[in-house]
Amino acid sequence: MKRSSWRYLWTSQDIRRKLLITILLLSIYRLAAHVPVPGVDRAALTNLMQSGGAGGTLVGLLDLLSGGTVSNFSVLAMGVYPYITAQIILQLLVPIIPSLQKRMEEDPREGQKWMEKWTYILAVPMAALQAIGQINIFNSLAGTPIISEFAFIPGSIVPSLAIVLSMTAGTMFAIWLGELISEFGIRNQGLSLIIFAGIVARIPANFAGILADETYGWWLFILTILITVLTIFAIVFVQQGRRNVPVMYPGRRVGNRMSMPVKGTLPLMVNMAGMIPLIFAQSLLTFPAILGGFFANSKIEFVRNVAVFLQRQFGGTSDFYWIMYFVMVVAFTFFYTNVLFTQQNYGENLKRVGAQIPGVSRGAATQRYLNRVLSRITLPGALFLGLVAVMPWLISLIVPQFGSTQSSSFFLISSAGLLIVVGVVRDTFFNIQAELKLHGYDDALLIR
Repeated sequence: MKRSSWRYLWTSQDIRRKLLITILLLSIYRLAAHVPVPGVDRAALTNLMQSGGAGGTLVGLLDLLSGGTVSNFSVLAMGVYPYITAQIILQLLVPIIPSLQKRMEEDPREGQKWMEKWTYILAVPMAALQAIGQINIFNSLAGTPIISEFAFIPGSIVPSLAIVLSMTAGTMFAIWLGELISEFGIRNQGLSLIIFAGIVARIPANFAGILADETYGWWLFILTILITVLTIFAIVFVQQGRRNVPVMYPGRRVGNRMSMPVKGTLPLMVNMAGMIPLIFAQSLLTFPAILGGFFANSKIEFVRNVAVFLQRQFGGTSDFYWIMYFVMVVAFTFFYTNVLFTQQNYGENLKRVGAQIPGVSRGAATQRYLNRVLSRITLPGALFLGLVAVMPWLISLIVPQFGSTQSSSFFLISSAGLLIVVGVVRDTFFNIQAELKLHGYDDALLIR
């Protein structure tokens, strides 16, 4: 009788220690999420969160991206997204600048270390700029300043600088916690779990917001649960999708004899990029609105009008925003998949071990063939991600009741946020399963 290795999850001392460290660090992050930035007007912030229109929707978007910390305007209000933005910038620069591309190709390990180092460095100014933009845009959207006297003018420079430094330090603290989780807790899952913890923490409050609707509350609640279950099923189905490319591996020499070639497969995922395109697209789409916050109170009429236009178009309520969101998710899916697949360089790796795809020459020809196959199977995965991303908009067109603030805030969680949650849970599941096998707890060996 086969026994599941998961029953030994708490038995293994090393795995138990990693799980406890992960839970402890996530608890510290959630506690720090309630430490407010000095001088925040909580009443003005609450009014902005509950207001409709572009302002309330944009704040809801930023609240999702930060893991619920914007609603408290804590020192962690930007989450780990300045780090992700810095990562995007560097990954976009590598194919453009020949010297960077050469560095990555000559020594991938050293190139990766260089990328990590400069991502941390670039994250600091990105966090400072985002803090300034976020405060300015909140002040302009709320009418009443969220943080009064925030201006880099004589008399306000020191307190304003202290606020920016505290928010920047909060972001770097969140990144540090994520790195600690990846190093001492669940491996390579730190930043993803930080985002995951924030999204999950918001779900009960958003459910309560739906039920607060006296007219459609229970009907919307049941409909939301139904769509959530169907979305989870679709996400898991697509994420598990594979295209198995046949590969012939050379036989091995045993004494004076050569064994027959071995037929194997190379699995290519329908969605190799996972949830990353969604995060990339959200980070870049909120940037113009944040940039508009810098100039919302400009004395120059043209500049002020441009700032208002950016806030209106990228605030999360316009049709333009959702169309651009869909296009960017699809584009980033292809881009990030190509980056990952190019780094793995299957053509040269298969050639090195003597393997060959039937009917395809080894080396560069194999890589080109695999790129064509991957592009074809990535298309449905990219379109699926795009549809999941814009699901709140599509559903609100069909069911206008979902246009309310409470309903739309949850529905954002159940589409884009749900994709992140399912992706993180799936990756964590396989990570823990690999740890169990590493410690000898394999389902195939645990037979009574």
